[in-house]
Amino acid sequence: MPTLDITPAAPCPCGRPRTYADCCKPLHDGAAAPDAEALMRSRYVAYVQRDADYLRASWHASTRPDDLGFDDPQPVWLGLDVKAHDVIDADHAEVAFVAKYRIGGGSVVRMRERSRFVREDGRWFYVDGDLG
Repeated sequence: MPTLDITPAAPCPCGRPRTYADCCKPLHDGAAAPDAEALMRSRYVAYVQRDADYLRASWHASTRPDDLGFDDPQPVWLGLDVKAHDVIDADHAEVAFVAKYRIGGGSVVRMRERSRFVREDGRWFYVDGDLG
């Protein structure tokens, strides 16, 4: 599935009060995320855009799936609310969030996840998460 473009001047879908150009776009263009929360927000925007390449690149190799399922019916992402960013140590962190989406004409779904991140060679990677 092709990537859905967000214009640089548009509000960033990650929920921060910034434009896409001043928020998640630099990460999508290759900059290292400063922390796990910024990476998580940029990954949310990559799901909004259906940017499989960025999602794979930011997913730790030990848990990265071969297929992201973008051939299946895709949700329309409606918003992100970060609940917590917990720094475990210099190279490990967790981010709790709620992401809202809808598939087709269905009801709004609130996906809750606590995601785990690791930093290797100065770059943060998503490892896995617990839904709930």
